[in-house]
Amino acid sequence: MSVPIAKQYIKDFEQLGFGVFVHFGLYSILERGEWAPNDLGIPYEEYRKLMDKFVVDDLRPMVAEIKKSGAKYITLTTRHHDGFSLYDTCGLNDFDAPHSAAGRDLVKEFVDACREYDIVPFLYHTTIEWYNPDFHNDFDKYLKYIRDSVEILCKNYGKIGGLWFDGNWEKKGADWKEDELYGMIRKYQPEAMIINNTGMSARGAVGHPEIDSVTYERGKATPINREGAPKYVSAEVCDSVNMHWGIAQDINFKSPKQIIEALCRSRCAGANYLFNVGPDKNGHIPLYPKATLEVLGQWMGLFGEAIYNGRPFWYNEDMDNFVLKSDKHAYFFCFNVRREGNANVALIEGSNKVCSFKDFNLKVENIRWMDNDEKLNFTYDKDNLLVHFHGYDYGLDYCVRVAKADIVE
Repeated sequence: MSVPIAKQYIKDFEQLGFGVFVHFGLYSILERGEWAPNDLGIPYEEYRKLMDKFVVDDLRPMVAEIKKSGAKYITLTTRHHDGFSLYDTCGLNDFDAPHSAAGRDLVKEFVDACREYDIVPFLYHTTIEWYNPDFHNDFDKYLKYIRDSVEILCKNYGKIGGLWFDGNWEKKGADWKEDELYGMIRKYQPEAMIINNTGMSARGAVGHPEIDSVTYERGKATPINREGAPKYVSAEVCDSVNMHWGIAQDINFKSPKQIIEALCRSRCAGANYLFNVGPDKNGHIPLYPKATLEVLGQWMGLFGEAIYNGRPFWYNEDMDNFVLKSDKHAYFFCFNVRREGNANVALIEGSNKVCSFKDFNLKVENIRWMDNDEKLNFTYDKDNLLVHFHGYDYGLDYCVRVAKADIVE
């Protein structure tokens, strides 16, 4: 069976490789996560009062900090399940940022900042609203309201990278009239990625034919079998720095090692990695997530080429290591590389080993570590590639180390 050819805008999305999710809204004031209004049972009229406290600083520093991480795109929650919009709803309601203490269209400010820092803006939009009575009582009217809302995002902010929907996992079996929603998007944004999160209960599910990428929420991506598929669909893993999406009083943070490994394993499966941070009530990224973005930027500065350009090529579930390739290069991702140094201070056991890449149907030469350009020894044994990986110098550890090789034509 044949494999469908990817549309150019989907290829461009895969080339981005690494993005940052930003969950920010009225709920950020509560510091109890993005589900706080629902989980705490806050009545709508009480929740609205937070609009008077929603004082938001310039969003450009936030975008600049994310840019330094090596991320190529940002997905911002323009409206979450509480129904509060960061954009000007143009009369659909007054439950939006321009009518709050912020006093302005924050999506416009965000998109303008993304263009200033050369990073692609993606816009998240909920498909469910806890406080909207039409969601429960007049679903067709509610869906028209959602389409009108999304039309504003499609028309008023120039070209965007894509729209990221979330909520169709609610009301299972309902007719969400996706044909009308996606058709409207194609009218205004023909090259925008359309993504609709299938939630943790249906990771990797495609759904509607207009969907351009499947999602793996807080999950490990698996390679997509595209043989005989009607359309080439990409993939994206969304994960957070801790156990929630919006800011909360939670210090159960992932380590940089966990995040870097998740990024690499996502790319091994051909999926983008969308890493979430939750800014505080004023739009500032908290200390630990901010520091984590800086660490990611250090790693991407060394190995980012492999993340952006590499596509799945060789993987064996019995090995930590895997190989991605581009048109001209192969990238060897190496996990658990040990250190070299004095035995009293360094775990030198296993610091030098020969890895066998069985049935490696690719001729390569000039294998070098990307971080220091040091050449690695390798040999071919029939169809197996044997590479001698030696450990870091004492004082270095990149969590995942990548070697780059030239492909022999």
